[in-house]
Amino acid sequence: MSFKKQDFAFISRASLAAFGAYFCMYAFRKPFAVATFENLSVLGIDYKILLLIAQVLGYMLSKFIGIKVISELKSKQRLVYLLVLIGVSEVALLVFGFVPQPYNIIFMFLNGLPLGMIWGIVFSYLEGRKYTEILGVILCTSFIVSSGVVKSIGLLVMSFWGVSQFWMPAVTGALFILPLVFFAKLLETIPPPSEEDNALRVPRVPMHKKERNDVLRQFAVPLFILIAFYVILSAFRDLRDNYARELWDGLGYAGDIAVYSTSELVVALLVLVILASVYAIKDNLKALLTYHGILLIGTFSVGIATFLLQAQILGPFYWMVISGFGLYICYVPFNALFFDRFIAAFRIKGNAGFLIYLADAFGYMGSMGVLLYKNFGMNAISWLQFFINGAYLLSVLGTCSVIISYFYLKNKHRNANLNVLTYEN
Repeated sequence: MSFKKQDFAFISRASLAAFGAYFCMYAFRKPFAVATFENLSVLGIDYKILLLIAQVLGYMLSKFIGIKVISELKSKQRLVYLLVLIGVSEVALLVFGFVPQPYNIIFMFLNGLPLGMIWGIVFSYLEGRKYTEILGVILCTSFIVSSGVVKSIGLLVMSFWGVSQFWMPAVTGALFILPLVFFAKLLETIPPPSEEDNALRVPRVPMHKKERNDVLRQFAVPLFILIAFYVILSAFRDLRDNYARELWDGLGYAGDIAVYSTSELVVALLVLVILASVYAIKDNLKALLTYHGILLIGTFSVGIATFLLQAQILGPFYWMVISGFGLYICYVPFNALFFDRFIAAFRIKGNAGFLIYLADAFGYMGSMGVLLYKNFGMNAISWLQFFINGAYLLSVLGTCSVIISYFYLKNKHRNANLNVLTYEN
C-alpha cells in the first residue's frame, strides 16, 4: 500500500486524537498506584491491595458490561458515552479524597467501573480501516507510555505540590480534563471508513445477541485457547503495572522517578515499529498468522530475558525493558489488531469490539484471581520473585497456546464455509 498526502493527514489526525484521548483516561485510573499507603491496613489486609482489588473489580465488571454495550455501540453515541464515563470516574476520585479510609475503598471501585469501556469507544473510531494497524499501534502505545508517565506526574504532585496520597489521584485527573475534552472532540472529526476500507476489512456494524452467539459457536475452540493465553498476559501485565514501584525498588531503583517513563518509552517504540509494519500485509489471513509469529517472539523474549537475569548475564533495567517488550508485543495485538484482522479474515458481520471485550473481561477476571492468590496465598514471596515466576509461566503456556491457535485457524480458514457469518462479495 502506498501513502498519499491525504493518507498522512488522516493518520496524523486520527492517531493524535485516539492516542490523546486514551492517554488522558489513564490519568484518571493509574496515578494512585504510585502511592504506597504505608502502614495502612483493614482487618489485617494491606490497604493498597484492597484499593487495587476494588479498582480492578470495577474495571473487570465494566468489561463484562462492555461485551454488550461496546458490541452494540452506534457511532452517534460515542462522544456522550466517553465524556460521561470519564466524568463519573473523576467524581469518584474526588469523593475518594473526601471520605476517610477504609470507607473510601468503595469509590475506587466506582472509579474503575466506568473506565473499562473507554478503550472500546476509542478503538471503534479506528477499526475496519486499511491503516488500522498503524492507528491501533499508536493507540496501544498510549497505555504502554501513559501508565508510567501519569505515575511520574502523580509522584510529582505529591513530592512538589505537597498533595496527600489520598487527594493525588483526583488532582492528577483534574489536570487532564481539558485535554481529554479536546481529544474527544478531535475523535469526532475522524471520517467513517471509506469504500476501500470496507472492501479490504469488511464493514463494521453493531452486533446483537444473535450475531455474538453465532461467532462464539463457530469459533469456540480458537477463542477459548486465545482467551486463556490472554488471561495470563493480563495478569502478568497488571502485576507489572500496578506494582511497578515495588518491582523497581526491589531491583535497586528506589527513588528514581524517571525510570517509570524511560523504560516504557523504549518498549513503546519497539512495539510500535514491529506491529505497525503488519499494515503492509493486504491478505487478512496472512496478517492474522503473522501476528501468531509476533506473539511467539514475545513469549520467547519474556522467558529468555528472565533466565538471563537470574543467571546474572542481563542487568535489571534491561530485563524490565526486554520483558516489557515481550509482554506488550503479545498484549497489544489482543487489544486491537489481532481481532480486527480476525474479523476481516473470516469476513464476520460485526466488530472487533465484541471479541476484544470478551477477551478483556476474562483477562481481568484472571488478573483479579492472581492478585488475590498472591496476597492471600503467597504473601511470603516478594513481588519481584512472584513476577519472575509469572514470567516463566507466561513464556511456556503462551508459546503452547499460540502454536495450537496457529494451526487451528489456518486449517479452519482453509475448510470453512464463509457464507454463514460473512458478507457476500
